Amino acid sequence: MSETERDHADNYRKPPLHTRFKKGQSGNPRGRPAKNLPALLIAALNEPVFVTTDGRRRKITKREAVVAQLVNKSASADLRATKMLIDMLKDIEKKAGMTPPPEPPKFTAADEEVLDHFVARLRRQIAAEAAAGSDRAR
Repeated sequence: MSETERDHADNYRKPPLHTRFKKGQSGNPRGRPAKNLPALLIAALNEPVFVTTDGRRRKITKREAVVAQLVNKSASADLRATKMLIDMLKDIEKKAGMTPPPEPPKFTAADEEVLDHFVARLRRQIAAEAAAGSDRAR
């Protein structure tokens, strides 16, 4: 077999010389792409899973299943789940830019005067009821 015939022969495990890797050159220079934790987590949470709710079988993502379980446990008075749910809601509101409701305005002098009169009237009424109660006990 001549040299030119061997250069172009497509034999098993012997590709043509011009398509072979050069000496010192890797076939995969960048290597296998590394998987980072957030990408792995997102991929795992987006996997489908079959659940049975209300007697019907449905296909939902694992992310939806986790949220549904958290809400159900929170609704059944599991304090740990309730705290986790409230923390998640606070984070979501913070990221969405929702601000808490503004604080109510401070009391004015007129408001303070009305409250003082109300408290004094309640104290007089309680004292009168206590005095009437002690008179009956005698």
